[in-house]
Amino acid sequence: MEDDKKIRVIIIDGSSHNRNTITQELSKDPEIEVVGSAADTGSVQDMIQRLKPDVVTIDIETSQMDAIEFLRELMPNNPIPVVAVSYLTLKGKHITLQALESGAVEFVPKPIDTILRALDDFINDLSAKIKLAATANVSHWKGKQFGFIRRSPNLEPDKAVSIQNKVIIIGGSIGGVEGLRKIITRFPQNMPSVLVVQHMLPGYSKTLAYRLDEISAMNVKEAEIGDRVQPGLVLIAPGDFHMKIVRAGGKPEVSIESGERVNDQRPSIDVLMFSAAEYLGSNAIGVLLGGDTDDGALGLKAMKGAGAKTIAQDLQSCLFHGAINLANEYRAIDYQFDVDNIAQGIMDILLKK
Repeated sequence: MEDDKKIRVIIIDGSSHNRNTITQELSKDPEIEVVGSAADTGSVQDMIQRLKPDVVTIDIETSQMDAIEFLRELMPNNPIPVVAVSYLTLKGKHITLQALESGAVEFVPKPIDTILRALDDFINDLSAKIKLAATANVSHWKGKQFGFIRRSPNLEPDKAVSIQNKVIIIGGSIGGVEGLRKIITRFPQNMPSVLVVQHMLPGYSKTLAYRLDEISAMNVKEAEIGDRVQPGLVLIAPGDFHMKIVRAGGKPEVSIESGERVNDQRPSIDVLMFSAAEYLGSNAIGVLLGGDTDDGALGLKAMKGAGAKTIAQDLQSCLFHGAINLANEYRAIDYQFDVDNIAQGIMDILLKK
């Protein structure tokens, strides 16, 4: 976007009070212009054609029409950066993850408290996410179809045994939820262990694990201290905690630690990948999904230096290029695939096709 151009925003919220408040508060930001608002998604397609917004925000719980269906109609036909808004309830977390899988760039938790400080924090967060979303590359959604993802058949028993000591390390930031769904759900049940760091707020990682477990052949859970790294199991780092690999009795397991933020992130992709480089070496495959931070670039380099094969999402299917560009500068990437082809790429590397 041009430096002097305001970000044009449409707000969708079922509450007239919320719409008015958000419009009034966002309009105080010199970089944002609210060009329209609606109570539901029914009339928004026409509004988008007429007003040409740069970003759409949608309250995914109070909008009268199904927000997920709206996203699945909007993104393949007229991809626009969308910021989802929802409460930090169990229902809200599930809907938020579906929204992220369906094309939303980011989400902002709604304040439950009505105190002024909570409103200020919410508006500041929303404003920052709108500005970030305005820079996102959503063009890869054009023409995409939503539907069942065909998973790969189980590996032949002898092949599964031959690679059972391998570990797949995946790091994701903004845009990573969609990528994780496409990767994990395509894996057969008898894949080697998968360890995941996805930048998320506390609480959402457990919901993400439940969501992926429901739709995947592999078992998926939020990691806990002492969980063994074992075939057929996907472990997702809990929000606000680092996850790293340690050795216990000669076998790898995960350690969950608070610790300082790394690259301004907790959990940090680098923390997991550095531990993989140290303890797994060539028995690991490192995968870095696109993101707006630098987190993961140095970790991927360390894994490659330790003998691991490394994969990055290609730029065309990334929302943000920061981490991938930096990893390329470090010459840390062996292969780059469209997000739809990463799962197959991993299996080809494992089976040395």
